[in-house]
Amino acid sequence: MRRGTPIDLGGDAGSFTLSKDVPPGHKIAIANRLVGDEVWKYGWSIGVASAAISAGDHVHDHNLKCEHTLDYEGLASQTPLPPAPLSGKTFQGYVRPSGGVGTRNYIAVISTVNCSAGVSRAVAEHFGEDLLRQYPNVDGVVAFKHDSGCGMALDGIKHRTLSRVLGGIAKHPNIAAYVLIGLGCEQNTLGHLQKSQKLVSLQGVKWTPSANVAATPDVPVLSIQDIGGTRATIRRAADLVRELLPQVNAMQRTTVPASEIVLATKCGGSDGYSGITANPALGIASDLLIAHGGTAILSETTELYGAEQLFTKRAQSEAVARNLLDKLQWWRDYTAHYGEDIDNNPSLGNKAGGLTTIVEKSLGAASKGGSTALQAVLEYGEQVRQKGLVIMDAPGFDPVCVTGMVAGGANVVVFTTGRGSCFGCKPVPSIKVATNTALFQHMNEDMDLNMGTILEQESMEQAGERLLDAILETASGKKTKSELLGYGDDEFTPWSIGPTL
Repeated sequence: MRRGTPIDLGGDAGSFTLSKDVPPGHKIAIANRLVGDEVWKYGWSIGVASAAISAGDHVHDHNLKCEHTLDYEGLASQTPLPPAPLSGKTFQGYVRPSGGVGTRNYIAVISTVNCSAGVSRAVAEHFGEDLLRQYPNVDGVVAFKHDSGCGMALDGIKHRTLSRVLGGIAKHPNIAAYVLIGLGCEQNTLGHLQKSQKLVSLQGVKWTPSANVAATPDVPVLSIQDIGGTRATIRRAADLVRELLPQVNAMQRTTVPASEIVLATKCGGSDGYSGITANPALGIASDLLIAHGGTAILSETTELYGAEQLFTKRAQSEAVARNLLDKLQWWRDYTAHYGEDIDNNPSLGNKAGGLTTIVEKSLGAASKGGSTALQAVLEYGEQVRQKGLVIMDAPGFDPVCVTGMVAGGANVVVFTTGRGSCFGCKPVPSIKVATNTALFQHMNEDMDLNMGTILEQESMEQAGERLLDAILETASGKKTKSELLGYGDDEFTPWSIGPTL
């Protein structure tokens, strides 16, 4: 909006003119504030004035700073009743004998250590589009490679977290079959991963490999050092995958209720519109899904800072509320150890889009969680066994955060963005949702849905219902823009917590 534009708030609220040009998505003061006075948005303080502010001023980091204090009284004091149950929504999914329902049908090549990442990648690349055309029900062969697996304490926090994530990928309902590839001398050994994660043959696949393929009775495992080197391991792994393809291709989708959706919610490249369009619409879609018996995961613990009171009051028990507060205290200590603080977030791109403090960003991000009771607070990558709304501890960084939710069992991702984040995360489809129409039109090849319509003519309820329908369509096999563009092979990024030795 241009300097000098008149603004009439209506009724007795008053009017003013803009004192400066204000970019789209940015804040305009509707009341005067002195230095140190609180500035409110979404019904909560988002910081204090660092300079005098007059009605009509542009409010941003030149005159607003983060100061965050909250009263944590009343834990679990406003726990909502369960939503009225809904039924009738379904999708076409892969029902797995091991439990869960897949929305995609992949074969995974899982690297236990960075030393076997190149081999795993080479195996997956062997099965390109031309070869996979013979197997139309197979979505692809994906290498899950990473930068860890050694240089860590045996069964320490880094080891436990990595094992939990790799085990979650192996057990994921979108993974019809898998092969594990290790080096042979790493800390994260094949045997430790199998034992700690109770890995067995999954999804009804019969392990009947040829004589030249190494495999245990339950899980196909290949050790580069045992087999005799890089090329020998690639050949044997490719032979094994080649034998799996017909079995995986024979799997068919069937009609299942919406209750089988485990939804990962994420916002990235956020802007000033995120908290008033796409995120609250996703919150409504989450509520509708939960009313149908499904599960929604909220994550990004560092981006709940300043909005935690919205969840501690509506937790299903005081223990759940205290668990969330404990996680936030861990993050305060963790960042302080490195001489940093949580308000180093928002990013430069977030600020360019109109966000100023982490509290402002968090209050907008929290709206993805809808309005139902918080059922549990989970560790990173922990298997999600609850129905309803859960929070998974994770950083806000997109690939790390989504990797944890996917490892926990999410079978659809909805990713809202106001700046234009490009993202995918195999083996799970990611629906990209634009917060404003200008972005949707500018990056139409990347964005699946436009929630800028909420600023134009669509109600929030209609937008949430439209989003839920898109989730079910995607779960049934409709390709997302990120899938069509080939995203998802490089975004698998397990959270590396703790020292590298």
